Amino acid sequence: MRRLLFCLLLLGLACAQAYAEPIRIKDIGRMSGWRENALNGYGLVTGLAGTGDSSRNRATRQSIANMLSRFDLTITADDMQSRNVAAVMVTATLPPFARAGDTIDVTVTSIGDARSLVGGTLILAPLKGPDGQIYALAQGALAVGGYKYDMNGNVVQKNHPTVASIPGGASIEVGVKARMQSDHHTVTFVLSDPDYTTATRVAAAINARFGTRLASAQDAEGIEVAVPENRRGQLADFITAIENVMVEPDRRARVVINERTGTVVAGGDVRISKVAVTQGDLRVSIVTDNTVSQPLTVSYAGQSGQALRVANSRVDVEERSETGFVGANNNTVGDLVQTLVRLKTNTRDIISILRAVKAAGAMHAELIVQ
Repeated sequence: MRRLLFCLLLLGLACAQAYAEPIRIKDIGRMSGWRENALNGYGLVTGLAGTGDSSRNRATRQSIANMLSRFDLTITADDMQSRNVAAVMVTATLPPFARAGDTIDVTVTSIGDARSLVGGTLILAPLKGPDGQIYALAQGALAVGGYKYDMNGNVVQKNHPTVASIPGGASIEVGVKARMQSDHHTVTFVLSDPDYTTATRVAAAINARFGTRLASAQDAEGIEVAVPENRRGQLADFITAIENVMVEPDRRARVVINERTGTVVAGGDVRISKVAVTQGDLRVSIVTDNTVSQPLTVSYAGQSGQALRVANSRVDVEERSETGFVGANNNTVGDLVQTLVRLKTNTRDIISILRAVKAAGAMHAELIVQ
């Protein structure tokens, strides 16, 4: 664990050094309008080997009757008793740029009491967007990453057999195109990590690249860039030039702690003011020795003695003779942690010490506890 912690700290230091170098603008954000859209729909999965919805699900039986009516078969919902069919919800994600005929992956989830979707096939299901318009049609054989079999009270299950996927199972019927340019002939670049300093640097780098004042930071997240008149017909080339502008982003001082795994990751330049840390260790353990008392081979009044089990307990208190003392004076978090590791301090104690240093106001960084 200590070796892992030390490697993570070295990784954080290496990342801090690499992050200080200029990087492409496209690596720290995206263009406004570049977003995905959620699609969903309702459908039926057929071909199940008796693992579909039970007859108690009237919605499933009604859906089967409605589907058969398309083929000129008049059957009431009460006549349908098949357990080879399951009602499902179908979800997919429509990419920012999609044309008719493109395929996307879909996820199929059971909404009834079906036990498994293994071996099923999704019947043609329309996928709608939030506006109620149909954008894609989904159909195909399901790929289930699990199973469930039961007989005579014995159940064997792996993963979730009521969730499946169809790679490339939906065909886009209505294409979409993200709108990148506003009515005022501007595009907006959005930072993934909002920061005023970085936004100002990005605007300055874009202006330096084109030799004129085109970009201005609107807030900590968005940088608005005016599209020159001679570039409005070549917007893709203009955005490509913007994305490849190099900039040195500002980096916030952060220390990330994961208490579940005992992991600490910090940038190598996170400063700590003058502080003293004292850390001790006390271990209390209860030890029980079980012994057997064997009687002598004698008898009294025709009865022989019996062996007795005796439990002897004792309390052991172990206190480490030395007490760890660390005096940090204008050091970094990396220096403090390396010192604690040399003192053979375990990871849990290091996490507690870092939280105490932050509470004392000596750590000049944002402490994130996951």
